[in-house]
Amino acid sequence: MLPEFFEFYNPTKVVYKDGIATDLKPELDIIGIQKYFIISDHIINGVGLVDKVADGLKEAGCEPVGRFLDVAQDARLKDVKKCADLVKASGAQGILSIGGGSVIDTAKAVNILFSEGGDLVEDYSGAHTLKRPLKPHVVIPTTAGTGSEVTMIAVIYDEDNKEKLAFPDKFLLPNLAVLDPQMTVSLPPKMTAATGMDALTHAVEAYVGITASPVSDGFALGAIELIMSRLVQAVENGADVEARGAMLIASNMAGIAFTHSMVGCVHGLAHTTGAHFRVPHGVANGIFLPVGLEYNFEYIQDKLARLAPVAGVMETGMSNEAAARAVIASIRSLTQQLNKLNALPLRLRDVGVPEDGLMTIAEGALNDGTSFYNPRPMDAEELLPFVQNVY
Repeated sequence: MLPEFFEFYNPTKVVYKDGIATDLKPELDIIGIQKYFIISDHIINGVGLVDKVADGLKEAGCEPVGRFLDVAQDARLKDVKKCADLVKASGAQGILSIGGGSVIDTAKAVNILFSEGGDLVEDYSGAHTLKRPLKPHVVIPTTAGTGSEVTMIAVIYDEDNKEKLAFPDKFLLPNLAVLDPQMTVSLPPKMTAATGMDALTHAVEAYVGITASPVSDGFALGAIELIMSRLVQAVENGADVEARGAMLIASNMAGIAFTHSMVGCVHGLAHTTGAHFRVPHGVANGIFLPVGLEYNFEYIQDKLARLAPVAGVMETGMSNEAAARAVIASIRSLTQQLNKLNALPLRLRDVGVPEDGLMTIAEGALNDGTSFYNPRPMDAEELLPFVQNVY
């Protein structure tokens, strides 16, 4: 059944090539500015990726005018303010971010203050508060998970209130997303697994979500197929450039899918778990994805069943219910394979969540913005047993 209305908006240019992150002159010439401020983190800088990109900027006739490397596990409010002040003082004309979701989200939020000034929370809380395009922003992802290089949202952690704040706005979409598998080959197995499960969660929740469209479905299906077939391969052999490239493309496609059809209770649970118990977002998504689909099962059964061929579990004569349950089983099997590789925990107790925090997680998911897009109306008492199942 076709939706009565849907909208597709994706102005970010995406380029893919092995080694392209250090050879961007044609793309930078189109953007037309010379002075870039680089935002990254100490780990990425430590393996030499920031220097490589900075050297490439210089060869392209551009000037890296400063660096901010203090991005933490989650993009933090205090870092956004600190970084924005440095960018303003540097004489930069635009921003280049090199990293995973936290780095990219930090850069998006920094670009608001760099371009428009003001206070992030007081002036830009809510959806679509910006009135015009921001300064140019080039993104080079170093993980294959968030898809933040093509999403119109920045998630920023408020440490004081233990809350993740979402800033959705079409003007946050970067100008250019650079997909280079060489930028991900140094990613450790555990990070590869966690970010891969993040991307899979984006794609699956986007596909079964209440605002999905044929366009978002196409991107989600492509992402799911790539992740189910290549994630274990990328975890087992990080030097496999083809697997790394497939995961980068899948993450990108999943990002496009969910920025148009949103996500649901799995992300609500993961956001709350991350905010209260500091569990990395991709790890939390990997733990919650199978039980989140089970919570929504009666509302998504038919569409979930259509994933069976993509997941490689379709058999002749299967009912929709059997096919849908086989899809959940295949996702659970994937997490179990990753667990056997010592790359992904399967239970909340294994990541430091106390048992008396389970209701906090269930209740917090209801207050998360993703709850509005979940296929099944969310109720903390009804959600709690599913949270307990992965304790």
